[in-house]
Amino acid sequence: MVSLPGRPAASLLRFLFLGLSALASPARAQPELHVPAGLSRLQAVEGAAVVLPAWYTLKGELSSAQQWEVPLVIWFLEQKGKQLKQVLSYNNGVVSSKRGVSLVHSMPSRNVSLQLQGLREEDSGSYHCSVNVYDSQNVDKGHSSAILELSVLVPPAPPSCRLLGVPRVGTNVTLSCQSPRSKPAAQYQWERLPPSSQVFFAPVLDAIRGSLSLTNLSTSMSGVYICKAHNQAGSAKCNVTLEVSTGPGPAVVAGAVVGTLVGLGLLAGLVLLYQRWNKALEEPANDIKEDAIAPRALPWPKGSDTISKNGTLSSVTSARALRPPQGPPRPGALTPTPSLSIQALPSPRLPRTDEAHPQPVLPSPGGVSSSALSRMGAVPVMVPAQSQAGSLV
Repeated sequence: MVSLPGRPAASLLRFLFLGLSALASPARAQPELHVPAGLSRLQAVEGAAVVLPAWYTLKGELSSAQQWEVPLVIWFLEQKGKQLKQVLSYNNGVVSSKRGVSLVHSMPSRNVSLQLQGLREEDSGSYHCSVNVYDSQNVDKGHSSAILELSVLVPPAPPSCRLLGVPRVGTNVTLSCQSPRSKPAAQYQWERLPPSSQVFFAPVLDAIRGSLSLTNLSTSMSGVYICKAHNQAGSAKCNVTLEVSTGPGPAVVAGAVVGTLVGLGLLAGLVLLYQRWNKALEEPANDIKEDAIAPRALPWPKGSDTISKNGTLSSVTSARALRPPQGPPRPGALTPTPSLSIQALPSPRLPRTDEAHPQPVLPSPGGVSSSALSRMGAVPVMVPAQSQAGSLV
């Protein structure tokens, strides 16, 4: 008869069975991805190579357990403002990656470190490593991930040196130095080569903008000046030669010649403009003289008597305002004449006795009346009669 074990013996067997089951089954193992402390943020120089270290372990696994896992490894690159992109994957023994990207160790391996070669600035960003572990029946047993930051540094490109200003004695100039490409931004340093070596500092030196200000130049300041652009990734240099002259430079002479020519041209233009202005003022006056109507001769008969030897004729009207006389004048009659202007007449000559008596001009009945002439300001003029002896009466 076989006796069954008691309660203490049954509990011991059950514990041994559960322990062996745990060792034989991987169901309780969970993957866990690791990154070395202090290496989560990496820097590398453009053109070089870098390794992003990472490996995984199975949490709860005993060291004596056999490797039963089948890993799925994927590396992603995340950049600001861009979509997440895959750079490498390992699945079922096949590795797929971008140019210059590879795994450090052959797979399968729990070390899933990533290697990047021929770095470029655009390789900077956050690298995500994702690991999924499957068992032999292709059952997913867990997932783990980690993130590493990579910054690709760019050494300064060869800078460009320039001289701003005219290097003459007593003047000021600025030496400029700029690198077209640098990450991070380059710092600048100026120095003067032997035989008069000199290193410059603030305030004459602007290390951020790369400018060096030289004031009150003298001939002793001539020489070769070197600019050095540098950052954590490297450095580059350029130079400029400063020659301080004592007299005006070619540019000053050329400027003086050009200024003189321009001044002469302006002076000639002003003279021509003045001449045209004077001509323009004379032309309207000439036009008025040419267009004016010459005054008509007074309707005095030739050789007729006038008022007196030194007399004047006042208020002579135009001949168009008077009609020819239609009857013999009365002796001693007054002849009214409209007063338009006062003109000086030459001294009258005494006519000969054999000539006909003067015929004074009288207004026709249809002409201007005496009252109208008076309102117009006409002055009556008395024409003296002539005797047969030829004297004035």
